Amino acid sequence: MQAPRVRCPTCRREVAFTPESTFRPFCSERCRMVDLGAWFAEERAIPGESATAPDAPATPDGPAE
Repeated sequence: MQAPRVRCPTCRREVAFTPESTFRPFCSERCRMVDLGAWFAEERAIPGESATAPDAPATPDGPAE
């Protein structure tokens, strides 16, 4: 049986989805880091409501003084 093949989410290169594919589903560490950087830069997000409202205090007791 042949290993399933998927497209790298970053560069769209085809890669085997096997335990030996260290960076799966990415084709390389570079593509994995590019994707991680997009999450850190908030270019990607999981849809839904924010966990806190934009005008909510920074802490449960209110803003630090």
